[in-house]
Amino acid sequence: MSSRLIDRITAGDTTAVARAISKVEGGASDSSDLMKQIFSRTGRALIVGGKSSLVDKLAAFYRKQGERVGIIAVDPSSPFSGGAILGDRIRMQTLSLDKGVFIRSMATRGQLGGLARATVEAVAILDAAGYEKILVETVGVGQDEIEIAKAADVCVVVLVPGMGDDVQTMKAGIMEIGDVLVINKADRDGVLRTEKELEGLLSLGVRTDQWQPPIVKTVAIENRGIEELADAIDRARESQKSAPDSNERRQAIARWRILELLRERLLSEALHSDSTSEKLDRLAAEVANKKRDPYSAIEELIAK
Repeated sequence: MSSRLIDRITAGDTTAVARAISKVEGGASDSSDLMKQIFSRTGRALIVGGKSSLVDKLAAFYRKQGERVGIIAVDPSSPFSGGAILGDRIRMQTLSLDKGVFIRSMATRGQLGGLARATVEAVAILDAAGYEKILVETVGVGQDEIEIAKAADVCVVVLVPGMGDDVQTMKAGIMEIGDVLVINKADRDGVLRTEKELEGLLSLGVRTDQWQPPIVKTVAIENRGIEELADAIDRARESQKSAPDSNERRQAIARWRILELLRERLLSEALHSDSTSEKLDRLAAEVANKKRDPYSAIEELIAK
């Protein structure tokens, strides 16, 4: 791994940043060495994650404060083709013209967690490149937010009035990881009811870190509530830093990351040889035609 590329990344060279992200996303042979050198240069950025229609507004606010902003838009993609829908690029066209903003769309490639395989590495690269705020936008409600919470400092959950199903979905686990709750389109009817439902959910349990997620009302199209949202994000981050179990949280995230890398490495090594690929094709055909079950197929692959 060229030290020149690392130097260019840490100097904030956007071409080098883009090249590095392409390396980790494509699984280049030297991407592991790259990330080993990047890791020690991380830890300065504030990483905000979640499904948010407010990403562009929040990014614009941070830019007005003179901060450099990195945006990772995790796009839905076909599990068969791996092609990404670059809708976020279209929505953020104005921001993309700003040299202080780096925007990258990454395909989930059918990954169940909703995070692109290399999203965490891309965030680390942007961190090392000196972007003070890094916004990671995921593709859906539910498991996606739970996954992004493992990679983000602050997780923002956005709802709109009248979407009762969203509030019900939150009971499945988002409430545990939502550090800031936002009611967008707060000029609509039903905002009071949605706020009361959220307050009711919050009253049902106390988080282990004792943080009480604030409820922020915004009207993104009019830029209303964006400053209050940024303030709530800052307060959530400061609360985390001073929480007694802050080190436990960092360890839990590190453990998850190690397991993710281990899972990826073991799978890669298991599928590395041509004979394994041929065997996998044969087993897939047998399972598809009900001549074999997938569980014994796994046992045969492991036995190799």
